[in-house]
Amino acid sequence: MRFAAVLNRDGGTLRTTDLSGFCDRLRQTLEAAGHSIDVDVVAGKDIAAALQKAVQRRGIDVVLAGGGDGTISTAAGLLMNRKTALAILPAGTMNLFARGLGVPQTLDAALKSFADGEVIEVDMASANGRPFVHQFSIGLHAKMVQLREGMEFGSRLGKMRASARAAWATIKNPPALKATLTIGEAEIVTRATGIGVTNNLFGEGHLPYADNPAGGVLGIYISVARRRGELVRVFFDMARGKWRDSAHVEIHQAESARLKIHAASSKYRAVMDGELVKLERETEIAIHPGALKVLVPSRIARAEAA
Repeated sequence: MRFAAVLNRDGGTLRTTDLSGFCDRLRQTLEAAGHSIDVDVVAGKDIAAALQKAVQRRGIDVVLAGGGDGTISTAAGLLMNRKTALAILPAGTMNLFARGLGVPQTLDAALKSFADGEVIEVDMASANGRPFVHQFSIGLHAKMVQLREGMEFGSRLGKMRASARAAWATIKNPPALKATLTIGEAEIVTRATGIGVTNNLFGEGHLPYADNPAGGVLGIYISVARRRGELVRVFFDMARGKWRDSAHVEIHQAESARLKIHAASSKYRAVMDGELVKLERETEIAIHPGALKVLVPSRIARAEAA
């Protein structure tokens, strides 16, 4: 296969990696397996343009994107409904989409898995036509991200500490959104502290990512917790992957949903794949089965085929 790699030198663990040495190992590993690869290392501000250029190149079988969740989400959006596959080099804090695909979480282990990797089809989702691979959320998560963005951190550990501080500040002063969710024929009117819509249902017993990235459904999570103790429990259950054990989270699934906010939407923001975005008064969310081709470790591809 012919690879075009785009690495975000400002993304997560790549910031502190010897990129020259890593790129040499990347080339050697793939070429030894009979592949060819071109590598482009760019600054974070140039990542979208570099990925767009890679996607448009002729004769490329796989675009290898290296960076955090924002980089991977951008790459996936550009490759949606294309023949070219995405390979994920996980360099972010959580790498949740990569975890759901079974991609090893260290850089060198991930690149080795590309050598004999296989291409499978997985789902994507969209909110008002904008694609995402992991989650669209409002309320608790969006406020936490917004607070964290105002904090300074220079490392993965620093970001995790900032996230913990932002989470506690959110718990002490939680948002409350009156919203209507239309799911199939059902209409749910709620005053929720948080709503998350995910690309497939989260698995149980681990960090929040999908066990089946080709399940063909949206996961819809509504937090009705209001008291401080309830909110602490919700965050704790989320971290442990114990969604179904939570008395304060309603879970639904559907192929599409419509979210309507009964407030001035300019007061609030949404989060898509970890990035703050404008929240529209109404948001149409849909699953797109098999819309993304991804390169995964051969053992994962065999398990999917079984």
